[in-house]
Amino acid sequence: MQLLSTQELEQVMGEAMGRQTHRRDDLVVSSNFVRAIRESGYVSLSTALAELIDNSLQASATQVEVTIKRPTTGSLPEIRVEDNGEGMSRPQLEACLRFGGSSRFDERQSFGRFGMGLPAASLSQARRVEVTSWQDGQTANQVFLDVDAIAVGTSVDLRARPQSGNTTGSGCLVVWRNCDRIEYRRLAWLERALRRDLGRMYRRFLSNGDLALTINGRQVDPIDPLLLSAEVEGHSARLAFEPLRYELAASSGETAFVTVRFAMLPVQKWHHLDNMTKRRFGIVGGAGVSILRAGREIATGWHLMGAKRKENYDDWWRCEIEFDPTLDEHFGITINKQGIRPSEVLQEALGPELESIARLLNSRVRHAFEEVKFQAATETSCRIAEAADVDLPIIRTAGKGSGALSYRIESKQLPVETMFISALNRRTLDVTLNVDHPAFAALYRPLQTLSDEAARELRIALELFLLSLARTTTLLDRDGHNCAALLQLWSKTYGRMLQKS
Repeated sequence: MQLLSTQELEQVMGEAMGRQTHRRDDLVVSSNFVRAIRESGYVSLSTALAELIDNSLQASATQVEVTIKRPTTGSLPEIRVEDNGEGMSRPQLEACLRFGGSSRFDERQSFGRFGMGLPAASLSQARRVEVTSWQDGQTANQVFLDVDAIAVGTSVDLRARPQSGNTTGSGCLVVWRNCDRIEYRRLAWLERALRRDLGRMYRRFLSNGDLALTINGRQVDPIDPLLLSAEVEGHSARLAFEPLRYELAASSGETAFVTVRFAMLPVQKWHHLDNMTKRRFGIVGGAGVSILRAGREIATGWHLMGAKRKENYDDWWRCEIEFDPTLDEHFGITINKQGIRPSEVLQEALGPELESIARLLNSRVRHAFEEVKFQAATETSCRIAEAADVDLPIIRTAGKGSGALSYRIESKQLPVETMFISALNRRTLDVTLNVDHPAFAALYRPLQTLSDEAARELRIALELFLLSLARTTTLLDRDGHNCAALLQLWSKTYGRMLQKS
């Protein structure tokens, strides 16, 4: 059959609509329905391909091979998805391209529910889909749907046809021919996008070793949007809290849990990276919530955050929400599993707490960036202290017992009556100022009203005072004097005086 152009296809389908005759009890007009299903709302090739990979996993496949090629130069792409699953019997194969023909209709044990994924996803991307399946090394059988044939009025025949050739084991092969919805001019760009999207969607299965997924022979690696497993310059994100669990009742009367995880990215370790590196690793531009259903990502975006709006600082923390298919109604799962529509019950159960946590993490990120700026401004004082240290009494430590000290000043929240704490780690004296102590604002706020040079000189004098005090108490402690009580009393006294000033 000669392949029709998109415009010719639309014209022929329109003419077919005018000349078709239908029985009054026909539920679907085939040509119109196929035309409509091609606009079924798959936002990308990745989400359409995910329907096929879902089917493979549901058929207990451990290997899925995706192949993308152009049969001839300049022709429309062809995509093949082959797995080593349990395959389909002849009746199952003849039902697989029927809309709603799933043998697992409305099951909540795994990925599929409605039997729409395979035919809808296939026709959304290709004009012809062929499904071949085999079991236990027996003869393979094939069924197909052809958009061009349906458009000109050819009746649909979904009877399975035996295929020649030898088979081993069990499995399934889906071929999309004449993929006219692919916008990528270069298939290498498409492959890169698929590797990124599918690596993220199926990260759990890829990380656990439950699935080996390849595209054109190259392995797809898991991509964790929380960056807990991604190492950049020797550092990774970390969980902000222990995972949260919410128990909800489903319409069936069963109950199931929603699990929520929050991760914080290491601002101190990654803030200096250039923007290209940050984008390559997903540090910036990745703010939001990843929604997992049965371990597979089905949505990403700014979900269940209440009135909290997304800001640039929100790039530096992440959220992952995982739920069981039993709770599909609460998440408002669409047929093509590409988004959620949270129920009122779900929003009331999760929304207030998640919004509160989002605001807390945003605040932590803000403080982390302020601390980065604070530390950068203390570098001059620390260098002066290090230059002077060679002329000061030696503080001996285990291992490297002598030599000049290095210094570092940072700030964070400490018990309110503690002005600062210090600790000698190897040969570095770390001094941490308490941002909640009255002295922090009293000493640093006036610097903002001075000229740059005057503020610089006063800040250096202030920080050298603090470093010298910390060094002296550390030296006395090493000589057997206990200065902790003295510092605590001094901090409390100084704080009370400032509050009265």
